[in-house]
Amino acid sequence: MTGGGRGIGKGISHALAEAGAAVICTGRTSAPLEATAAAIRAQGGRALALPADITEPGAAQAIATRAVAEFGRLDSWVNNAGSASSNDVGPLLELTEPQWDNVVDLNLKWAFFAAQAAARAMTEGGSIINISSRSGSHPNPMTGQYGAAKAGVENLTTTMAVEWGHMGIRVNAIAPGVVLTEEFADLMSGERAQKQIDTVPLGRLGTPADIGPLCVYLAADESAWISGTVIQAHGGSRIPIGYMAYLHKIAKGRREAAAGTALPR
Repeated sequence: MTGGGRGIGKGISHALAEAGAAVICTGRTSAPLEATAAAIRAQGGRALALPADITEPGAAQAIATRAVAEFGRLDSWVNNAGSASSNDVGPLLELTEPQWDNVVDLNLKWAFFAAQAAARAMTEGGSIINISSRSGSHPNPMTGQYGAAKAGVENLTTTMAVEWGHMGIRVNAIAPGVVLTEEFADLMSGERAQKQIDTVPLGRLGTPADIGPLCVYLAADESAWISGTVIQAHGGSRIPIGYMAYLHKIAKGRREAAAGTALPR
């Protein structure tokens, strides 16, 4: 489980552990990994914190080797590590080569090599789950290279599913919409959050608890005939732009209803 100590990754780690999986939480910073693993163990689960940077050559292979040594085999790998720092955000016309490389390498290049390391260790078959983003299939202004990298992840997901299926390895991806993690909540003002909520037909942002159960399903035998699929998890917000006017009407109605008027239908 890469990026397993914070946000979506933390939620996935807990969901997998609650389903009975032994979990290795990896990431660059040890403190949140240790906290997540300790919380899982306190609830009777099995978890190991393993600080690692998957952008270092050989790191993913070392994680996979440790998983087999610790628990006997590797059944599932979740590629969650990925982001775009504020230093790498900007319009495409001003994007620099380092800004491109920082984002694309982490979100695409090293995600692939992590999946490759996992597949090599899955001698009895298994499930690889790539965490993509709504940005992989939508325009992503100001962080275009992030969207391009996630689109690449989704394409690689299908190709890996084809190439590795005969090995008993299933490869799928989950593409979340806006998920309200601790870090994201700190960055969003009430108005900014409301603008995001107004675009979601279900009327709320996602939470890590919305993503974890999907990973459990894709890791479990119940999804044994599902491979090469990208599951969108966004509360209905992956919609044509023409419906935005309707959603804004609904959002306005919700606010008016809170003030005592009826919600439009």
